[in-house]
Amino acid sequence: MLTYEQQAKREGFDFIIGVDEAGRGPLAGPVVAAAVFLKSESFQNTIRDSKKISALQREKAFDEIQANAQVGVGLVSEGIIDQCNILQATYQAMNIAVTELLGKILTNEAAPDLRRKVCLLIDGNSFKTDLRVAYKTIIGGDDLSLSIACASIIAKVTRDRILNEYDKVYPQYGFSKHKGYPTPEHKLAIKKHGLSQIHRKTFNSV
Repeated sequence: MLTYEQQAKREGFDFIIGVDEAGRGPLAGPVVAAAVFLKSESFQNTIRDSKKISALQREKAFDEIQANAQVGVGLVSEGIIDQCNILQATYQAMNIAVTELLGKILTNEAAPDLRRKVCLLIDGNSFKTDLRVAYKTIIGGDDLSLSIACASIIAKVTRDRILNEYDKVYPQYGFSKHKGYPTPEHKLAIKKHGLSQIHRKTFNSV
């Protein structure tokens, strides 16, 4: 899972950053993105697409990633999602995450050379940014790149924790179980209780 990282290093990039998101499909809650720059490529825990490992595995991997990497996180609320659509909101979250991370890893002297120094590995087939950095989109990147897989786990665990907290505020919807995704249980709760403040009003199922 280091092919893309090694290729970017051969091309002369000093900072290879994996970027992924969690929460494009749910009917409620924010979309969360993470950007990860690995300080070590050696992990004891399973690192892969966050959807393909258990919640316990994700939690263990989350802590190890935080110890082995610099991390940035971006969050865009359901209100902004309704205003601009989920794709644009995802781009926003990714850019927030990358900007936060760059602030941690770059010195002022390095800033003018961002395009030559920084390469983003983005999960998916599209990305938009005003940042002066190189990037490569990778379909299925969370299974192909260690950096992206780490970002996938950080984003997923962060978002799940947020929805667990929302479950305490809106217990009638069962957010701790389905995390806002359109399960039959969730749709039934919407029919019974109406919409909460964190539901995405523009999503068809809502």
